[in-house]
Amino acid sequence: MERKWYFVLLVAAAIAISYFDRQTLPVAIAAIQRTIPISNQQFSYLQTAFLLSYAALYMVGGRMLDRLGTRRGFLLIMLWWSLACALHSLATGFTLLLIARFLLGGGEGGAFPAASRVVAEWVPAHQRSTAMGLINGGTAIGSVLAPPVIGFILLRSGWRAVFVSAGALGLAWVVWWWFAYRTDGATVTVNTVDARIVGDRMSWFDVVRQRNVQSFVFAKFMSDSAWYFLLFWLPKYLYDARGFDVKQVSYYAWIPYAASGVGSFLGGWFSSYLLRRGHSLNFARKLALGLCAAGMPVVMLVSVSPVRVAILLFSIAFFCQQAWSGLIMTLPTDIFPLTLVGTVAGLIGFGGAIGGAIFGLVAGFLLGHGFTYGTLFVLVGSFHLIGFLAIAMFAGPIQPLRSNELRAIEGNS
Repeated sequence: MERKWYFVLLVAAAIAISYFDRQTLPVAIAAIQRTIPISNQQFSYLQTAFLLSYAALYMVGGRMLDRLGTRRGFLLIMLWWSLACALHSLATGFTLLLIARFLLGGGEGGAFPAASRVVAEWVPAHQRSTAMGLINGGTAIGSVLAPPVIGFILLRSGWRAVFVSAGALGLAWVVWWWFAYRTDGATVTVNTVDARIVGDRMSWFDVVRQRNVQSFVFAKFMSDSAWYFLLFWLPKYLYDARGFDVKQVSYYAWIPYAASGVGSFLGGWFSSYLLRRGHSLNFARKLALGLCAAGMPVVMLVSVSPVRVAILLFSIAFFCQQAWSGLIMTLPTDIFPLTLVGTVAGLIGFGGAIGGAIFGLVAGFLLGHGFTYGTLFVLVGSFHLIGFLAIAMFAGPIQPLRSNELRAIEGNS
């Protein structure tokens, strides 16, 4: 295996662990509630605590990675979130559970900026969306494994063992990363050396002021409002609205996550295919993103469909969402020099996490005040379309920035 693809798979494994860890609470919630009473509103607080720290560290973590480098930065990030995941096992009340969730989100916030840097360091432009699709496919692996594996642990050892096991898995990855990842021999694939030097001098505020960055952040804000609702609330929806027990959730809930993995890969592959066929980078990225957004409204029909059809609709939505996610996190590597990739990826992820946090609170409030899941599915089915329109109308062309363009940005600061 080529070295670059080995490192891509190494990062995909970290992303898989990340999504396994964040699914521990939603899948184990019914068992936890037998020990620690948790209302719908409190459940939304737990997700919001995760997402607020996730958002903050997404932004700060991206900048940190641009300063520390990928190898050291990713190691610190993974060590942090693995210990935070294990901390959940010590909770005897809602407060410690909330603190552990907050710390977990903070650690996981640097994962995708680190992934973007690995892609920028090792993968040439025509293969980047495929590489990011493979990495994003890790979200599906972790999410697919979570319901049956967590269900098995719950039935054998109880909910506290779930968090201990997940934390131990992350620590094992830390050892693997430390011995495996090196930057010697990396192919610098973004822009020119001069562009990277200019980019290194640009401040965080210079980057934030760019209209394309603002458009990507808003699009991610909208799309992740939908994604985190689907991700965190799907098991609870099956418990509450469909009357599932732990075994049934373990049996059904992995299917949409498996579809998300297929979407992650095919979305990136399709965009790379368009590039190989001679289409511009701008066309290849925007067409793929537009098709993903067009598929999301199917989730509006979930609440009026039989269970098996509802699982199919969830699967289509998960497929489109994760194809979208891999593509939008590829955009920083397409446009910005390596010295800014982590910063821009962090800002985009920050927007997504804030969207997820806000809509998580809205969801908990609405469900606690007489609204149904059907209302929420109608809302989330429209969010990707709004995000895509923002990119199409305001982001400008998707193409690498050159040193003269970066100097113009720097000069305007």
